[in-house]
Amino acid sequence: MRIFSVITLLCLLSVPAHSQMLASFNEDGLTYGHVHLNVSDMDRHIQILEDHFGGRTVRKGSNAQGEPLLTAIVLNNTLVALSPSDPSMPSSETVMDHFGFKVRNMERFLDKWRADGLPVTTTQWAAALGSEPNGFTGDTFVGAEGQINAFIDFPNGARVELQEDQGLQQEVTGYHIHFNLEGHEELLAWYTDIFNLEVRPRGAIGTTTNVPGMNMSFGGSRPGRQATQGSAIDHIGFEIDGLEEFCRKLEAAGIEFQVPYREIPAIDLNIAYIIDPRGVRIEFTEGYDEY
Repeated sequence: MRIFSVITLLCLLSVPAHSQMLASFNEDGLTYGHVHLNVSDMDRHIQILEDHFGGRTVRKGSNAQGEPLLTAIVLNNTLVALSPSDPSMPSSETVMDHFGFKVRNMERFLDKWRADGLPVTTTQWAAALGSEPNGFTGDTFVGAEGQINAFIDFPNGARVELQEDQGLQQEVTGYHIHFNLEGHEELLAWYTDIFNLEVRPRGAIGTTTNVPGMNMSFGGSRPGRQATQGSAIDHIGFEIDGLEEFCRKLEAAGIEFQVPYREIPAIDLNIAYIIDPRGVRIEFTEGYDEY
């Protein structure tokens, strides 16, 4: 028993202090990867993602000024990559309206968020809807799955939705990305076709699908939603096991690449970019699962 206890203790000590990671690949070699934000204050956003979301910051490579070529914050089920650039508009003006997390305790999360001088923007979101959602109490409301939800905004206008889930093992975990646009059903069909996915409702929202680690929700919106490149949420990303072959298959299917497949050893990443039919920039990566 004593020997067993010592071995068990050594095994526990060998487990990394940070266990954040992407979800496992599906049979097609696909999992969710990241969102990429344009930010005017890198240090502030890193602090927010570390202190409020439990993130682990990874820096890769360096430029001539000694600055990292890539800064990514690893979270549960997702990464958030940051670029030092003033965004052209908040995410609420683009097709990629927001991304979302589950939190174990909404009240505790929001209290800490406010104490850091950061805005809870549920009221502004409700005003933009033109009507109050179910269970609306100012800072929170009852979401599509019957749970307590809230909206917050990052300093440069990246919108985030929170959903309480008291059964979480972690305090925070990545949960969904949300497209808002006219003709959202057609865009959902494009994603399910290109990624070989099935439509799976999320609570009261019928137009959603899932990739490992992330729900992708599609909702209707007013006309005039903008493309994402240059905005607060510049692009979304999917991690691919066997990216070069995946890109060949997309090219054979007639998909045009904004940036073709390339390998970037300095940041331990292979990448490629496309633009979806409604202007959302998509990065395909291979290597983020090792961060």
